[in-house]
Amino acid sequence: MKCTKNYRLSYTDKAKEIVDKLSLEQKVHLMSGTVSLEEMLQDMNGGKHYNYIPYPAGGIEEVGLDPMLFCDGPRGVVCGTGKSTCFPVSMLRGATFDTELEERIGQAIGKEIRAYGGNLFAGVCINLPYNPGWGRSQETYGEESFHLGQMGSALVKGVQEENVMACVKHYAFNSMEISRFKVNVECDKRTEREVYLPHFKDCVDAGAASIMSAYNLYKGTHCGHHDYLLNQVLKKEWDFDGFVMSDFVWGVKDTVEAANGGQDMEMCCTQYFGDKLVEAVRRGDVPEEKINEAALRIVRTILAFTKADDNEYDESVIGCKEHVELALEAARKGITLIQNNNNVLPFKKEKAERIAVFGKLANKANIGDHGSSRVFPKYVVTPLQGIAKVAEDTEVIFYDGTDMDHAKKLAAEANYTLFVVGFDHDDEGEYISETQAEAYIESIGGDRKNSLGLHQDEIDLIKAVGPMNDNSAVVLIGGNMIMIDEWKDSVSSILMAYYPGMEGGTAIAEILFGDVNPSGKLPFVIPVKESDLPQVNWDTEYQYYDYYHGYAKLEKEGVKPSVPYGFGLSYTSFEISEAEFTADNDYVSASCSVKNIGDMDGEEVIQVYVGFKNSSIDRPVKLLRGFQRVELKKGEEKKVTIKTPIEKLKWFNEETNSWELEHMEYEVYIGTSSSNEDLLEGKVIL
Repeated sequence: MKCTKNYRLSYTDKAKEIVDKLSLEQKVHLMSGTVSLEEMLQDMNGGKHYNYIPYPAGGIEEVGLDPMLFCDGPRGVVCGTGKSTCFPVSMLRGATFDTELEERIGQAIGKEIRAYGGNLFAGVCINLPYNPGWGRSQETYGEESFHLGQMGSALVKGVQEENVMACVKHYAFNSMEISRFKVNVECDKRTEREVYLPHFKDCVDAGAASIMSAYNLYKGTHCGHHDYLLNQVLKKEWDFDGFVMSDFVWGVKDTVEAANGGQDMEMCCTQYFGDKLVEAVRRGDVPEEKINEAALRIVRTILAFTKADDNEYDESVIGCKEHVELALEAARKGITLIQNNNNVLPFKKEKAERIAVFGKLANKANIGDHGSSRVFPKYVVTPLQGIAKVAEDTEVIFYDGTDMDHAKKLAAEANYTLFVVGFDHDDEGEYISETQAEAYIESIGGDRKNSLGLHQDEIDLIKAVGPMNDNSAVVLIGGNMIMIDEWKDSVSSILMAYYPGMEGGTAIAEILFGDVNPSGKLPFVIPVKESDLPQVNWDTEYQYYDYYHGYAKLEKEGVKPSVPYGFGLSYTSFEISEAEFTADNDYVSASCSVKNIGDMDGEEVIQVYVGFKNSSIDRPVKLLRGFQRVELKKGEEKKVTIKTPIEKLKWFNEETNSWELEHMEYEVYIGTSSSNEDLLEGKVIL
């Protein structure tokens, strides 16, 4: 891969030579998006959609400098209509725990961007949901910082292998939708450094070319103006060589504060940079050195990506068979089996004369949020279509469930019953108010502010109709955790399908009928009660983020979850044995033997957690610090070794303002979920 940090730095002298010849106006032009808000809204109201074509920024033709050409994501390329491959949302891909797969998805996305004429992908979303009700959390990989960093880094590498600049977003503390333009987030410095920033640093270390700042404020300052976040941490401490761009339209609020605070590019239209920034420099409010630095970062990055040897891609690569198969592979590997009483799943085709399918989402092309991440593929396979295709000799009876007595009768007369329930873009997603959109488009999405559970009519349907047939299953659709305890005893089996992409219906049906063995793992914990999670006011100007959230919070407080983090069942069984744990100056190594002792080929995700019982300070009981997916034929056994960098065991000392390693005995666990019941334990001394 040529477009790594070291490769980009080799263009520093050339970039400086170009910047030195530019006028102030030209340098500021590089820092400015060139699509007006009016043009963007005209597209959205003229039969097209947001980001229908790549959005340009900067570029100076007379010196041979190409513009940035922006394409949004992350579940595929937003550009075009009826062409792009729609992959499953990032939350499902997080459930695969498969960095190699995510890198391949990045390469496919990079190729499609190149075919559209773009060169910048702003779809590496790694924000950490403080509470799973965040409406846009479908765009990220899960609740765990280490996991976010690993998966995000894989997407960065894959996209940039195709010489497309990867932009990582939204830096930082962006995990609320309704309040995202006004909320001021506060937390202590340990929380900032150990929980909310490490995954961004991981992506920077992986070579990300760009960072997108967030709309929200952090400690009273807009993230797009934030000297501490942008200049001190990102550029100086982490030695980030790329450029920072603002989140769109509302990401810059003040010319001088943004430019001095480290913002390199206002996107996608120019409201505060442009002529206003030129005037600010001439007044002496912004040193021209700040402009020179921003221009150098932008020019150097463009040169590196446009001068690298690369391949040409025509539009035949967009939505091609290979990419659609990759989307299907991701759905197959991410869909998660979280309950399977009496091994009701998989349904037996030879016994499935009739299946009753309930829930309006069964017959809906439901690929997630309708905000900036919306992809427009050539088709979407619904769950109902997938079942008809996979179980072609089965009579499929579909009923939305409005008449409960009729639904009970259908369930009692069927061999199998299935409920497809959950959410769509009206329930959760990116939020744009009518005022912010200047009344041109309707408000959309938002946070799940009422409940983290299903709609009441869906709960009532499952509780009333589920017991009518012992061979029953629920398929959950949604972008993050969905509460299950109120109704889980009314059905035998539960699958979490997230938003599974354009081939999602196929993957759901293949898993239901046993053509594919489920292997996804929950990238979040499912609590028994919503009150077990951090509480959030979704419409607020202030939110404090505590150190603990998700599985780490429950375990610290001794609260047993309904389903643990990292959990996922299979149609086969795996045996973990012969655990070994060692440490040297650089890594803690954990290894074990994994054997498929069941009757079906399958895949397991081996996870490593490190515990801190002997710590002299307040630390989590244990944290995920490694994972590896392993494929095993029936009866096959493999040895798995996972290495955890010692750096990932350090804590941040606020008094010394530095990372420190505690010299003590650490617990190390290896197994198949965060539950101690699924782990083998050892110890290492550091």
